[in-house]
Amino acid sequence: MYKGREGQWAFLLHRLSGIAILAYLLIHVFSIGSFIFGERFYMSIHEIYDIAFFRVGLVFITAAVVYHAFNGLRIIVMDFTGAGVAYQRQMWYAVMVLTVISGLYAAWTLWPRLIGGY
Repeated sequence: MYKGREGQWAFLLHRLSGIAILAYLLIHVFSIGSFIFGERFYMSIHEIYDIAFFRVGLVFITAAVVYHAFNGLRIIVMDFTGAGVAYQRQMWYAVMVLTVISGLYAAWTLWPRLIGGY
């Protein structure tokens, strides 16, 4: 029975981060495009983004983008080099370390916004 090692987690997180990035992009396009309905409508949407869910979401979307990008590079290295497969586990842990570091940096940078809103 397959117990789900690093490769399976990398696959799952890559798919989930891609879906999260797509959702963020769709929300972003809708938000920017809402300006054609007037400034009042545009600002009412941006007031919704001040709730805690969206403020914390900024940290997670930053981590998702970093994870998706670096895991994509890991996949490229594995596909185009013969030696990449031998080090796929170590590369995945490096991707995770970079993701955690960037998430912590995003949280530190966004801390005033996270606790106080705009």
